[in-house]
Amino acid sequence: MILIAGPCVIESRDSMMRIAQELQKYSDDCTKEFYFKASFDKANRTSLDSFRGPGLDEGLKMLQEIKEQFGYKILTDIHESNQASVVSEVADVLQIPAFLSRQTDLLVAAAKTDAVVNIKKGQFLAPQAMKHSVAKVLKTRGCDEVSYDNSQKYNVWLTERGSSFGYGNLVVDMRSLPIMREYAPVVFDATHSVQMPASGGQSSGGDSSFVPYLSRAAAAVGVDGFFFETHFDPAKALSDGPNMIELDKLESLIAQIDEIRNIVE
Repeated sequence: MILIAGPCVIESRDSMMRIAQELQKYSDDCTKEFYFKASFDKANRTSLDSFRGPGLDEGLKMLQEIKEQFGYKILTDIHESNQASVVSEVADVLQIPAFLSRQTDLLVAAAKTDAVVNIKKGQFLAPQAMKHSVAKVLKTRGCDEVSYDNSQKYNVWLTERGSSFGYGNLVVDMRSLPIMREYAPVVFDATHSVQMPASGGQSSGGDSSFVPYLSRAAAAVGVDGFFFETHFDPAKALSDGPNMIELDKLESLIAQIDEIRNIVE
């Protein structure tokens, strides 16, 4: 099972190291393919005054330190096509943010690296539309046919993170999971799926109490992995705190997911 976990944004070296240390058990678990996630820049914050992170150069230095100290594979976002090459020198997975999931230049630039390309489904897109985003990466990598097997071979993932439901709310249509799984391995982003975009004044709100319910449902439907933004104190997190899961609650939830996956399989 792919497991992606970490803070939303790099807040500081100390906080990131503290979270990384708590996640060691998942990297040591031979049933998990673990990736540490943190963003060096949150370029799509609600407000100009919102915390964005340390930036490209300093952020990559800290992610490289995490990689060397803990042996973790690294996943981080890119927002501009000129970031793909340099970020791929550190990150094993380049994540395409949901708002940018149709940006051809960004997808092609990511595809030209050796990294896995994880495309988050746009909140505004039907799951069937993600076939075309996958195709942009596959064709750049020399494969013309979109299929789950080809996406595995050419290192392309899709991530479900909910769909816009009116203003300031997201819902998850569980039908999207098997639909997108026809095109690529699918990761379920449980924490962003409970986000309430731009509902918190100058930031996005959310309701993390629904994270366990959606996670268990996705495990029952069948996915290839899970994505959790986590923090030792979400109330103090500088980005996405309302939809994060606390570090000390993550282990029991993953155990439940494992049990459900065993039943389904």
